[in-house]
Amino acid sequence: MAAISFRNVTKRFGAKVAVSNVSFEVPEGSAFGLIGPNGAGKTTSFSMMAGFIRSTDGSVTVLDHVPTDVAALGSRLSVLPQDAILPPRDQVGELLVFLANLQGIGPERREKCARDVLEEVGGKDWWKTRCGELSHGMAKRVQLAQALLGEPTVILLDEPTAGLDPRAAHEVREIISRRKRAESTLVISSHNLQELETLCDFAAILDRGQLVAKGSMSELTGAGREVIFQLAPKKGTREIGVVPEAVLAAISGVKRVLVDRDRLIVSFDPTALEAEDVIQSVLEALFASGLRIGGVTKGQGLEKRVMDLTDA
Repeated sequence: MAAISFRNVTKRFGAKVAVSNVSFEVPEGSAFGLIGPNGAGKTTSFSMMAGFIRSTDGSVTVLDHVPTDVAALGSRLSVLPQDAILPPRDQVGELLVFLANLQGIGPERREKCARDVLEEVGGKDWWKTRCGELSHGMAKRVQLAQALLGEPTVILLDEPTAGLDPRAAHEVREIISRRKRAESTLVISSHNLQELETLCDFAAILDRGQLVAKGSMSELTGAGREVIFQLAPKKGTREIGVVPEAVLAAISGVKRVLVDRDRLIVSFDPTALEAEDVIQSVLEALFASGLRIGGVTKGQGLEKRVMDLTDA
């Protein structure tokens, strides 16, 4: 089931085409990354999902409704825009209670829902703090709290960790991961590719308004088709040793073996082998040949994939 569908979507601003004939689906209950360099159409696509703007051609649906159908979606869809601003004079608690009211949460539940979500983001002591007195990191958490308020079905997050220090960013990612395990559908638009590779199950990559790739994170990174072994020199030398390429190529299911200086790249048929099987068999052969291993990774990684596909 698709929580969000883009079908042949085009968005024009006058003569400028920001998004051109884009189609993809966000699977229900998944974490989905929206990826692309500046000017790729990422923010425009996010804004159409959120109902901030309408497509020029094609259709966008969220939970089988147009995103602007507030009556149907109500509190089922929530959004954290990148440039969200909190009213500086409002206390955090009263703001969240007010937003709970707007979402249709009954008066008997509003304060509890607000306190629960504030505790979820690590801000239970900020209830009477004015928003204008919050640090940037604290404000970001309150903004995230409003996006999580009321147990929404679909949550759209635009650059949720932008501008945060490493510890705060890590804590926000943990909060998002918990929501992912709770089976909410999350769409995350971000320039932090390592973050998206860790958090997301699926992604769409945009470049200059066009969709250049989509699929599971494993498919996009090659994690289900390729394993890379970092070869280390023998102790006290700069020599790596001889890689037993013929032995590796003879492993059933292995399609290609490539030695690139100190890297060994093994491609395999995912219908015949899992990455873990490849790792075990290859390591056994390498150790038997006296080689040392500095590291093992599945696939090329999201960053390289995006760099190959876009002008980033």
